[in-house]
Amino acid sequence: MDKNYFEIKRAGINTTFQDKGRDNLYHIGIPFSGAMDNRNFLLANKLVDNKENLPVIEFAYQGPLIKFNGDKITIAITGDVIFKLIKKDKETYGKCYETYQLEDGDEIDILSTNKSVYGYLAISGEFDLKFQWGSCSINTKANIGSNNGNKLTDGQKINICKINSNQRNKKVNYLNSKIENIRVIKGTNFDYFSEKGKKNFFGKQFIVSKLSDRMGMRLEGPKIENIVNTNIKSEGLLKGVVQVPADGNPIIMLSDHGTIGGYPKIGVVASVDYDRLVQISPGTKIKFKEINLSDAETLFKLYEMETQNLISQI
Repeated sequence: MDKNYFEIKRAGINTTFQDKGRDNLYHIGIPFSGAMDNRNFLLANKLVDNKENLPVIEFAYQGPLIKFNGDKITIAITGDVIFKLIKKDKETYGKCYETYQLEDGDEIDILSTNKSVYGYLAISGEFDLKFQWGSCSINTKANIGSNNGNKLTDGQKINICKINSNQRNKKVNYLNSKIENIRVIKGTNFDYFSEKGKKNFFGKQFIVSKLSDRMGMRLEGPKIENIVNTNIKSEGLLKGVVQVPADGNPIIMLSDHGTIGGYPKIGVVASVDYDRLVQISPGTKIKFKEINLSDAETLFKLYEMETQNLISQI
């Protein structure tokens, strides 16, 4: 019997293994995938003294209830998450961005994300996972990655192949900020849309649909009128592209998006806003704000510097 492992007593709604994703496979139809919120992924690994690209457990809305079996291990949870630690039948609520020690028989009950979508659980060690194309990231639409490309399930056992010997208590002060105005660069098909459609896109509110997932965020609101052609020859897509199908409702491509598409593209979400974009829960109202490429690049560099500053504080 394996010495150290987690037992999944409740898998949660959308629980997968994720790392930083896969590079340079668009030409064979494989997207990056990887953690949706990269900053929270990096902070989770740093808190438990891991290398920054080690796999973590990503969960959405309701997370897993898991029981630990084995030697002492350190865990950290990042995001805006409500969770409990259960030790010898004593329950205490935990805090995000702090480490906790688990001993044999202890449980973690991740109750929910708090007015957000994704959270992350990292351990001070390594899960025993199979990698595909250099990554363990699970894409359930294509059945790619560890766990045979599937979500975690009730009753499943997750083996731990290594536990770090250095397990120190750590924490970082960080507050997940909300975002309503999503900054966008004009897309390659911007001129396919009427002046009214463009004004609607940059001037009106949209509501995040319940149909959103790791592949794309569907929006509902004022229609974006296309005056040229509602379908184009399929061409390459990238994360953050905003496509507009014939019904006029925008779709933002997210981490598991298809690599080509035939809907006109009105814009691309600036990378600086992506981590906070994916944390917007269904039913939330958002607006788009136009920025130019130069400003988008500068803002992203500042965001990356801020992330590294947070990591250096741990």
